[in-house]
Amino acid sequence: MADKTDRQARLAHLGNSLQDAAAREDWDRLGEQARALFPALRALAAQGPWNAGERAVLNRVRAQHDAAAHQVAAAARALEPRLEEMRANKDGWIAYAMHSETESGASQE
Repeated sequence: MADKTDRQARLAHLGNSLQDAAAREDWDRLGEQARALFPALRALAAQGPWNAGERAVLNRVRAQHDAAAHQVAAAARALEPRLEEMRANKDGWIAYAMHSETESGASQE
């Protein structure tokens, strides 16, 4: 069985990795960290009951995960006006692309 301090350190590392990726707004890395979280927690939990120190770190990991999720939601909300603008102008962009393609094809002949 792994040493309890190793388990506590692993928990802290999981939470710190989430927090760091969120702080850097590295959404790809944050997604990777979030997907890896549940299997890692399940494996750590299989090592036996959590002691008081581990439960405290586990609560911190939960808070770090929640904070990262709130940050992702805020970033998504901030992008929404730009995405809406892109949706609204989609027909114009398609028409422009088709016109440009037609012109470039005619000039190559």
